[in-house]
Amino acid sequence: MTPSAPGTPTHEHTSLSQGLHFVGPDVPSVADLQNCIHCGFCLPTCPTYVATGQELESPRGRLHLISAVHDGRIEATDRTLAHFDRCLQCRACETACPSGVPYGRIMEDARASIMANAPTAQPVSWRLRALALRYVVARRPVLRFVLDLGRLYSRSGLQRIARGPLRRLLPAKIARMESSIPVLTETPFRETGTLASPREVTARVALLLGCMHGEMYPRMHEATVRVLAHAGCEVVAPPEQVCCGALHSHAGDAETARALARRNIAAFEAAGVDAVIVNAAGCGAAMKEYDRLLRNDPHWGPRAQRFSHSVKDVLEYVAERDFAHDLGTVDETVTLQEACHLAHAQKIREAPRRILRAIPGLRIEELKTPDRCCGSAGIYSFVQPDLSAAILDAKMEDVMRTGADVICTANPGCTLQLQAGVVRTGMHAEVRHVIEVLDQAVRAGAAR
Repeated sequence: MTPSAPGTPTHEHTSLSQGLHFVGPDVPSVADLQNCIHCGFCLPTCPTYVATGQELESPRGRLHLISAVHDGRIEATDRTLAHFDRCLQCRACETACPSGVPYGRIMEDARASIMANAPTAQPVSWRLRALALRYVVARRPVLRFVLDLGRLYSRSGLQRIARGPLRRLLPAKIARMESSIPVLTETPFRETGTLASPREVTARVALLLGCMHGEMYPRMHEATVRVLAHAGCEVVAPPEQVCCGALHSHAGDAETARALARRNIAAFEAAGVDAVIVNAAGCGAAMKEYDRLLRNDPHWGPRAQRFSHSVKDVLEYVAERDFAHDLGTVDETVTLQEACHLAHAQKIREAPRRILRAIPGLRIEELKTPDRCCGSAGIYSFVQPDLSAAILDAKMEDVMRTGADVICTANPGCTLQLQAGVVRTGMHAEVRHVIEVLDQAVRAGAAR
């Protein structure tokens, strides 16, 4: 399909019951918007444009819509906001852009400025999403209760039946939705305080436990702690830490994101550590941008700036330390799915490969498009299931071509999505964080 040239989208002027405009402290910056030169380099890197061939499902098209709303040429209508909603916020366009357009923050600002309208005027779906994130994800007891229900489903055997003999009898959409439910059979990681204290300590670091990460994938935290200890780090986890707020920022709930950021800054400042380590790429990207999130706060802004400089992705941090000593052999073939918020938001691409290349016996088969989004994007697979599934299908075709035993990534959302892809395709492959593969080598070396 030939994409249309960007123009004033007059067909988007079908108004909501109350027309919405950008209001509040997060209105997208004119300077940011003017950086776009409409060259189209972003188009082939955008998963939603590749999947649909539609200009308004591309970064260039969405920037044009945002500019039009900003200038008052159009209102933010149902149809306009649907194009915002289909954006994965993967930020691949930022890597491709020759003009340095900060697309990620423009989209977050646009969503926050829509949500700054009166609650009765906000899009119902956006309002419900924000409320769910605010009162479930950001509240640890509530989230744990919800995940405990999922844990009951996994441990009861119902999940195994649904993915076994019953799967072919289920409607396609139900089967697809079920494949996105994580397998929750392991004991959650909920430890705080001092997690590791090796004999020779060369650094003291704090680990972000996250809201869902330790509940869904405890082995990632366990592996992270062991690897950091192997690299000479004392590891602590402040009990006062909370959700990072990334999902809230993506959904336009900037005020909740700011409240969570303040609590995390205070918690990690009190820990007195050399670095704050994050093993979820999306969380790390959000925390590295706390300084911008709190830019208008005279008290917390300077503290956020100092804090943001202390945040390190675990792969970024480990790759610069003495991690490769005494590693054992890992006889497996892996492929690397680059987490979007590691490769594009944090610009970290070499560290995971440096780590994988250092593991004896490991064979690496590269994807054709390792940095193309898998379609997870936080809660995107739940709010845009059809488009998410189309993007995942393309990713799994790429993965199957490699013949890998293990699909490596660096974000729990990617892990969940890729595991769903493995279930849907019937592949015999595991999905692991890169740090889990390194931990496998560390343990193999210790067992010699």
